Amino acid sequence: MSHSVPDYADPAGITGYHAHVYYDGVTKPQAEALREAIEAGFTVTMGRWHDEPVGPHPISMYQVAFEVAEFPRLVPWLMVNHGRLHVLIHPNTGDAVSDHAHYALWLGEKLPLNIEFLKRIAGRG
Repeated sequence: MSHSVPDYADPAGITGYHAHVYYDGVTKPQAEALREAIEAGFTVTMGRWHDEPVGPHPISMYQVAFEVAEFPRLVPWLMVNHGRLHVLIHPNTGDAVSDHAHYALWLGEKLPLNIEFLKRIAGRG
């Protein structure tokens, strides 16, 4: 019996990453402290605070953009320091739907993203 080899995505197509740090009224002080520590310890580009849901994100968040080379430093640090915060980490491959829906990893609870929003922007829905 022959088995066909599946087509795998090539991780060389990853141009960078985003981490989305989610918070609410109770956890915002922790999100502020985490943000300060990230800015002080890593080479990143910090996004704006979004105190309301925006795009596919169901609750308040800010984005942390970082290069591929920073992944092995920042992601393990987030794993052990995210506390009660939920964090979405996804690659940037040029396919926002797949990046958020299929290639993502979560720290804390996996929140329900509005993938339909991304599909509409991409002309796929």
